[in-house]
Formats: sequence, C-alpha cells, structure tokens
Amino acid sequence: MKRIVFVLLLLGLIGQGVFAQGISMYGYGRTYWGGFMQHDGEYSILQNTLDLRFDHRGSRTSLFANPVVYYYPDQDLDILLRQAYLDLHFDSMDIRLGKQQIIWGKADGVFITDILSPKDLREFLLPDFEEIRLGINALKTSYYRGNSTYEFVWMPVFQKGLMPSDTSRWAPRKPGFLAGAEYDYSNAEVEKKFENSQFAFRYSLLASAADIELVAAYVWDELPTNHVYRTIDQETNQMTGLIVRPEHHRLGVFGGSFSTTKGGFVIRGEGAYYTGKHFNTTESAHIGGTVRRDYLHYLAGVEYILWGATISGQLIQETILNHDDYIMQDQFRNTATFLISKDYRRETIRLELFTYYGIDDNDALIRPKMTYDFADGFEILAGANIFLGDGVGYFGQFEKNDMIYVKVKYNF
Repeated sequence: MKRIVFVLLLLGLIGQGVFAQGISMYGYGRTYWGGFMQHDGEYSILQNTLDLRFDHRGSRTSLFANPVVYYYPDQDLDILLRQAYLDLHFDSMDIRLGKQQIIWGKADGVFITDILSPKDLREFLLPDFEEIRLGINALKTSYYRGNSTYEFVWMPVFQKGLMPSDTSRWAPRKPGFLAGAEYDYSNAEVEKKFENSQFAFRYSLLASAADIELVAAYVWDELPTNHVYRTIDQETNQMTGLIVRPEHHRLGVFGGSFSTTKGGFVIRGEGAYYTGKHFNTTESAHIGGTVRRDYLHYLAGVEYILWGATISGQLIQETILNHDDYIMQDQFRNTATFLISKDYRRETIRLELFTYYGIDDNDALIRPKMTYDFADGFEILAGANIFLGDGVGYFGQFEKNDMIYVKVKYNF
C-alpha cells in the first residue's frame, strides 16, 4: 500500500508541474550492499535509496522538499520526508518554517553543540551524517548584521532520536543486571504542548581571524534515561524483579565553537556545558537509580594539508562534574579521531581513512573507503567498518560486526 501511495504522490507532483519554470528537481539513486566479515558472511545491509529534492526560488520566498525512499528486500518501503520547509527573505533577516535539519558546530564525526536535529542511530554511526540527522519541525529566524548572524530557533514539538531494536546487531550492550527486566514505557513520551517546547539561540561571527559560534539551548535530552525500580513481594519483602522506565529530561546547554588558520594549520575547538543531565547509578537509594549532574563535552582539533593529502585529528573528552563512585559512567571518557584523505587521477579517485579511537577502553572504529567517479554523476564507493576491542567500550562492544560494503550512486 505504501508503494502505491508514494508512486501516486510522485506522479501527482510531476503532473502538477514539478518541472515547470522555476521549479528544479535533483537528487540521487543509490544501491548499498554490505556484509559482515563474521556471522558466516551474513548481509549487514541490502538497501536501495531514492533521494529526491524539489527546490523553488522566488524573489522573497523559496520552498524546499526532500522526500526519501528506502527499499529493503525483506521489509516494507521506508518512506520519509527528511526536510520540507519554506523560506521568507527580508533585507536583513530570513525566516525558515517547517521540517529542517539544523547543523551547528565544527566537529568531525562528533555531536557536541550539534544537538538540535535528533539522530537516527539504528545503524550506529555508519550512515552518512546527512542521513543520521533527522529533520525537526521548527521556526528558525536568522538576523544578519555585518559579519554577525543572530539565530533563534523554536521547536514546538519534541522529536526523539531513533535507536536500534533490542534484536539488532547495533543495539548497545545493556548492563548485566537488567537482563530479564520488565520495561514500562508509560513515561517515555513528551506531551505535545507549548510548555514542552524547545528553544535555542546561536550567535556566529565570520571574521578574517576566526569563525566563532556561541550557543545556548533549553531542550529535551533526545535519548531517554532508564529509571530502574525494584519490585517487592509484600509478604516476604523480597525483591522479585526490576522495572525499567525510560524517560526524557530537560537540559540546559551553553557552549560554542571556533576555527582559525595559523601557518597553514586549521585549528578548531568546540565545547558544551550541559546542566541537569541524568546518569544511572548502582545504588537504589537514588530515586530510580539515577542522579542529576552537570556535564562537559569538548574537543580540540587540527587540520593540515601535506603532499596533497588532508590530515586532521581531534581529541575529545566528556566529563561528569561532581562525580561519585556509584555513577555507572566513568567520570572521564576520552576519544580521539584521525582523518587522512587524498585525491588521485584528477580528482576522480579519492582514498580516505577515518578512525575513532576510545582511549580509555583501547577500542576503535576504523573506516577506510575509496570513491571512484566513474562518469558524470556516477560514482562507486567501496569501504569497510572495522571494530577493535575486547567486547567493551563504545566501539569495542561491536567487535563482531566488522563489515565490508559497496555503494553505487547516480546523482541527477
């Protein structure tokens, strides 16, 4: 049924003049095959994608829509509207209204101040970041004054991120004591009303010396905290099990980012201070097995071009302030990233290696890939995702999910 609805909608758009003057359509079609190196060669993904983009621009207005169709051989069509928004243009101000991706910050492969668009993590961090970010319904106002931009965002309805199912190979590993726990989702939704709106502000300055951003936001944590409760037998006063209630909580976020160039080096930094973040504990004396703590997330990075290759690295740290031993997450979590890429044969071939390294757990995700521009608009991409570790750590928990893949893409 979904297939028929989508085809009729597409034909209707074309029939109403999609290709009329002033309206452009572009996008890509892609086939994506991947297989696990372990699991007896089991396929990790078999996906066909049609990404369409419709753009209309007037003197004072513009309209953009980005419907996407994912087809999997063993599933129904997955049809989504990634973005659909209207822009109103004034002399020193723009207003954008509708479903949109909002991208903040300077980091590569890490979300620090880039927190407004919820994330689709059903395949961990493996898809392109444009596909990981979900569109969110928002009103964004941008005011321009010289080299400065003042941006205000109102998000009337909370939209949570997407996580893999419990049966997925990308499901995060749960603590052992939660095995067999009963889940109660009665508090998992945020009511759709004005007092639950989210607000954010960004000031950005594009100057000759540096590119600077300052941000502040009052939002919901897109990933819920699991509150854990014991069930007690009233006669014996013995524990009979555990109930887990996922719940989203409010966060205040303050931070910023910068990038500058010194002697051929691009130097960048980004940081955010989170107030009121919830963390799980090992002690039931804390209500729901959680405590609230302020939290820091920041990085420093550098990029340089050497012998025609772009080389960059980042050091990232997460810190829980006023940490106690009963908090399950360590006080510090340290991660490094490394990127090297180079073009060959008049930029028709690109080789790239991107690596995440978990310093504390000695685990890693290594992502080599090669892109070949076979012809105008037609490219072939081959790569691998290799997880290192001993079954622990953010990356090491997926040590048995090494995969190789091929993508064939046509841009039109």
